[in-house]
Amino acid sequence: MGIEGEVPESGGGIRRRNCVCTKDDFLPEESFKSWGNYTNALRQTPTRLIERALTRSNDEAELEAKSRSHHEMKKTLTWWDLIWFGMGAVIGAGIFVLTGLEASQDAGPAVVLSYAVSGVSALLSVFCYTEFAVEIPVAGGSFAYLRVELGDFVAFIAAGNILLEYVIGGAAVARSWTSYFATLLNFKPEKFLITAHGLAKGYNQLDPIAVAVCFIICIIAIRSTKGSSRLNYVASIIHIVVIVFIIICGLIKADTKNYTPFTPFGVRGIFKASAVLFFAYVGFDAVSTMAEETKDPARDIPIGLVGSMVITTTVYCLLAITLCLMQPYQSIDPNAPFSVAFKAVGWSWAQYIVAAGALKGMTSVLLVGAVGQARYLTHIARTHMMPPWFSYVDEKTGTPVNATAVMMSATAIIAFFTKLEILSNLLSISTLFIFMLVALALLVRRYYVSGVTTNANRNKLIICILLILGSSIATAAYWGLSEKGWIGYCFTVPIWVSATAGICIFIPQARNPKLWGVPLVPWLPSLSIAINIFLLGSIDKDSFIRFAGWTGFLLAYYFFFGLHASYDTAKEFEKSKGWKNNIEEGKGTSNVVVSKDVPIAPGN
Repeated sequence: MGIEGEVPESGGGIRRRNCVCTKDDFLPEESFKSWGNYTNALRQTPTRLIERALTRSNDEAELEAKSRSHHEMKKTLTWWDLIWFGMGAVIGAGIFVLTGLEASQDAGPAVVLSYAVSGVSALLSVFCYTEFAVEIPVAGGSFAYLRVELGDFVAFIAAGNILLEYVIGGAAVARSWTSYFATLLNFKPEKFLITAHGLAKGYNQLDPIAVAVCFIICIIAIRSTKGSSRLNYVASIIHIVVIVFIIICGLIKADTKNYTPFTPFGVRGIFKASAVLFFAYVGFDAVSTMAEETKDPARDIPIGLVGSMVITTTVYCLLAITLCLMQPYQSIDPNAPFSVAFKAVGWSWAQYIVAAGALKGMTSVLLVGAVGQARYLTHIARTHMMPPWFSYVDEKTGTPVNATAVMMSATAIIAFFTKLEILSNLLSISTLFIFMLVALALLVRRYYVSGVTTNANRNKLIICILLILGSSIATAAYWGLSEKGWIGYCFTVPIWVSATAGICIFIPQARNPKLWGVPLVPWLPSLSIAINIFLLGSIDKDSFIRFAGWTGFLLAYYFFFGLHASYDTAKEFEKSKGWKNNIEEGKGTSNVVVSKDVPIAPGN
C-alpha cells in the first residue's frame, strides 16, 4: 500500500515498524493518486453514482473484506456473553433518566405502555437482525447487511446515521452518568455542570466529567473484547441486583392513587413518549457487530439478541410501573427520577443505592457502545467508504484500536456540550430509520436474488414494497395531522395488509436461510417497517431539521470522497477475484500469490 513504516513479512502480511501515518493510510485509492486523477473521478461522479447505487454487494465480498484489517478479531464470545452484552448495551440512561422525563411531560403512568410499544418495535427489529448476523457474521452490522441487499449508496447513508447514533447515544449516557454521580454524592444532578454563557441554549452546560468517563471507557475497550465482556458481567450483575432492589422496595412504598389518571395526556402522549423512549432500546444492534468474534453465530446470535431484548423489555415495564406508583407523575424528577422518588417517600438512604446501580448500568452501556461503534467504523473503512486507516485491527489485542479511539473522542466532544433532550430525540430518528431499512432489506433478501427471481416477480415485489412504505408513511402522516380523525386509517391499513399479503401469496421466496431464519416473513419485517415509520411521525420538527443537516453533510462527503474510494476498491476486488479464479482453474501463472493478510488497494 505504500504506508511508511511497514515492511512485508515472509508470509506476505504486513508488520508495522512505527505509527507514522501517510496519505495512503487515508486515501490510497487510484482516484486520489494525483489531482488529475481526482478531477477525472469528479467528472465521472454521475456514472459512478448510478453504478454504485444499483450494485449490490454479496456475502462473499463482506466476508472477504475482513482481510483488509491486517489481523482477524479473536473469536471468544458465546451466547452467554452476548446476552450480557445486550443487557449491558441497553439498560442505562434511557430507563434511569428518560422514564422520568416522559412520564412527567408526555405519558403519565401510561409510560409503561410507551415502553411496551417501543419494546415490541425493538423486538421485531431484533429478529430482522438475527438472520443477517448469522448469514453474514462480520463486524459491519446493519451497514454490511444493507450493502448486500440495498446497495452501496443506501448503506452509506445508513452508515453515517449508525455512527451518529452511537456517538449521540454514548454522549447522552455520559451526561446522565454525571447527573447520577452528583446524586450519589448528595448533590443536585446539575452540580458538576459548568455554564458557558457565550454558547447557545442547550449547548452551554459543559460536562468535563463525561469527557473523563469516555476516556476511561476507551482505554478499556481497546485493551480486550473478552476483558470488556468480563467487566460488563460484573457491572451488569450489580446493575440487575439494584434493579431488583428498586422494584421490590419501590412497590413496598407504592400508592395506587398515583396511577390515577392513568393516561393524562391521552393516546397521543403514549406514542409520543414511545418514540423518544426508543432511545432506551438503542444499543442492541451493537451485539450484531460482535458476530465476527462469536464462536457459533448460528446458535449464539439469535439466543443472545432475542434473549437480552425480552429480558430488557420486561425490566423496563416493571421499573416504569414502580416509579409511577411511588410518586404522582407531576412530581417525578426528570434528571434522576428513581433517586428522588425514594427520597420523596422517606427512604433517603436508598437514593445512594439507586445512584450507584444507575452508574454501573451506564458504565456498561458506554462500554458496549464503545465496542460496537468501533466495529461498525472498522467494517465501513474496510469498504473504503471511510479511510482504511480506521480498519486497522491490532495484532496483540485483536481490537480495532484506531476506530475505537476516534469514535470515543467524538463521543466525548458531543457529551461535553449537548443537553440530553436534544440528543435523545435526534438519536431516535437515526435508530428508527436504520431499523426500518434493515427490515426492508430482509424482505429483499428473501424475495429477490439476481438470476433467480423473474422480472415479473421482481416488479411485483417492488410494487408491494412501495405500497407498504407508502401506506406506512400515510398512516404516520394522518396520525400527525388529524387529531381525532379515523377515516384515513380505513384506507391506509388495508393497503398495508394487502401489500404484505401480496408478497406472501404471489411472490415465491428466492432464498431460504441456511442456518437461522426469521419467522413469519413477510409479516414480521413488514410490521417492523410500519411501526418504525409510525414512531418517526411522533418526533418533533427540530430533530428532523438536525437529521436533514447531518444527512446533507453525509451526501457531500460521499460525492467528493466516499463514492470514488468505494468505486475503486470494488473494481480492485473484482479484479483480484478474477485472478484467484484463474489461479484455481490453472489458467494463471504459478508465481502469483494473493495473501489474505494484505489489504487489496489500488496501485499495488
